[in-house]
Amino acid sequence: MKKLVLVLMVLIMASTTVFAGGGGQQQSAAAASLTPTGRVRVEIFDRGTDGGRTLAHDNAWTNWIKEKVKRDLNIDVEFVPVGRWSEPQDMTNLMASRSAPDLCYTYDGGLVANFRDWGGILNLAPYIDSYLPDLKAMLGSDPVYPDRDFIYRNIDPNTGAIYSIPSYRIEVAQRNIFIREDWLTTLNIPVPTTMEQFYNALVAFRNNATRLGVEANRIVPFGVNEDARWGLANMIHHFIDPNMTVRDRWVYTIAERNIYMPGYKEGMREMNKWYNEGLIFRDFPLMTTADDFYNLIKSGVVGAFCQNWDLPYRNDYNIIADLRRTVPNANFIPIDVARNKDMFDKVGLQVFIPEYSPNKDAALKYLNWLAKPENYNFLQIGTLGVNHEMIDGWPRPMGTTGQWIMNSANNIDYTMNMNGIEMGTSEGNAAVNMVRPGFTPAVIANAYDVSVRNARAPAVWTAVTRVNQYTLDLQERADALIAQAITSSAAQFDSIWDNGIQAWLRAGAQEVFNERSSLYPAR
Repeated sequence: MKKLVLVLMVLIMASTTVFAGGGGQQQSAAAASLTPTGRVRVEIFDRGTDGGRTLAHDNAWTNWIKEKVKRDLNIDVEFVPVGRWSEPQDMTNLMASRSAPDLCYTYDGGLVANFRDWGGILNLAPYIDSYLPDLKAMLGSDPVYPDRDFIYRNIDPNTGAIYSIPSYRIEVAQRNIFIREDWLTTLNIPVPTTMEQFYNALVAFRNNATRLGVEANRIVPFGVNEDARWGLANMIHHFIDPNMTVRDRWVYTIAERNIYMPGYKEGMREMNKWYNEGLIFRDFPLMTTADDFYNLIKSGVVGAFCQNWDLPYRNDYNIIADLRRTVPNANFIPIDVARNKDMFDKVGLQVFIPEYSPNKDAALKYLNWLAKPENYNFLQIGTLGVNHEMIDGWPRPMGTTGQWIMNSANNIDYTMNMNGIEMGTSEGNAAVNMVRPGFTPAVIANAYDVSVRNARAPAVWTAVTRVNQYTLDLQERADALIAQAITSSAAQFDSIWDNGIQAWLRAGAQEVFNERSSLYPAR
């Protein structure tokens, strides 16, 4: 993979003629307008078809979009599926081969910076006022920089260039630890309120498999798949130094990984202990798909897990509903046992247009089309009686199946300008976004509150990084080190972790750290 990334970098740089090198140069052509075309290719996350989901690029929703865009803009839309969980590698391949969609998005800001540095992304700054007035108005002001519109969050302070536009994340909750409430009841264990109590509960699950109705060799006290960085984050981050300054939190975030933060190693040591005591799913490094992990949970053998704050309640995965087909009284509840919890910034996706796109005009027009309420409202709430019902004056999503099923929560993969339902008022947003079909609003509101209670948004600093060429490699190395260190013996842990960190630093992380330190001066 590392050699492939280097080859792709060369291909992108060689195939780019408009600009190169860190995005420091403005577009050579003043951009009041672009050459109109009648088509646009749009990225769409492919989350598979388990659980009744439809083909991401060809379904009732995509047909509605195609028909309405054709009427409104006289543009033909084609959706290009990109693997949700393999997206960084997939997009790197597509960008290098000059076959990426005309309009792209990613949650990985480092990936965008990498493409920018290779000279592969269009500078959007000249087009915002002429092409994106509805998007600019919809995104509103930046909560971090209140005197600035949110659409300018990613502006280069030196050149004024903008290579990606952030989407608006309505729900800022990130993760929760969930535990089987029915297992706690069976073993007469109070709901854990500390990390120690949570650990003791997992030990009790392991030691009492038969009482819990699970074969001793099948019980999984804590479930996680290969993405242990995410699935163990609340436990690992519990050990990060809580007194880190905002500056240090930004500086120590390298390639969107936290493994260099003070205290992270001790969190890893604890996870190594849990693994060697049989508390963490033994084969997690081999479980490469999210659906396989969710099916393991649904089988009734998992006592706890840490994932998106509302995962058990989402009707696109039906975790609890399907679990109850196996164990009728089963239930997962969120618990508040970790410190240093994370929550999201307002930034969701990063939206960008490849420099070589032949349909830049259509891509910008489509992006602005998505910012019109008549369009995003339908995509988010659908048809009355099919996708939602009206309660107390507000639409309440229903658990729709069949052709109008939403493959992602509230169709967030299609409404790339925002993540969550936008009703135009904070009251409306609260009323609608705290609904998950089959669960009371109180249950969802509690999960949200648990997730954001004493949580911190990521540190934000306006700066343009130039050392981005190592991003994918550093991410892969960090994730591999996490798996290797957790599954090692206790005696080997220190040497594996320390040697792994030194190798990671030599692979480029030290350069990234040095640059970030210089960009955010100590005070």
